[in-house]
Amino acid sequence: FGTTYNSYVLKSGGKTVLFETVKEAFFEEWMDKLGEVIDVTKIDYLVVNHTEPDHAGSIRLLRQQYPDVQIVGNKQTFGMLNGYHGISTGLYEVKEGDTLSVGRHQLSFYMAPMVHWPEAMVSYDTVDKILFSADGFGKFGALDVEEDWDDEARRYFIGIVGKYGAQVQRLLKVAATLDIQIVCPLH
Repeated sequence: FGTTYNSYVLKSGGKTVLFETVKEAFFEEWMDKLGEVIDVTKIDYLVVNHTEPDHAGSIRLLRQQYPDVQIVGNKQTFGMLNGYHGISTGLYEVKEGDTLSVGRHQLSFYMAPMVHWPEAMVSYDTVDKILFSADGFGKFGALDVEEDWDDEARRYFIGIVGKYGAQVQRLLKVAATLDIQIVCPLH
């Protein structure tokens, strides 16, 4: 039934945070859709929880058009961004438990290595209690198809992240300490 490439926007205190991009082939469509909800010339931060090309494939194109966007990620994220896209400047490095204040929002970052790539991390908005979970809590399926959520989430878990059991258990332990009201996965 396909899959989605989810990207999220947080606006707060005059700042705009973008979580993830999309596969490069969808860059123009994605930018058009973003332009319907925000002024894309005023993106302050791009949080990169996962550098796999289906989510991070458009970073180079975004940075070419908007070179002042500050990219938030961890040390491994930046090594991969440099390797994939030649990006090595305008980076804001975060480590386990670090926070970033954006207007009235406070973002906390937690590493999730090998859920399902080595640089994966999750971001948590402590104000609205939203977990931006990278691939950790995703599912297969497209938004225009009605389907049973459980079946597609189970199929996704088994096929994508289930083989990293110890790492998933660590992420679940971190998630259990957070008051999560909304999960925003990449798929």
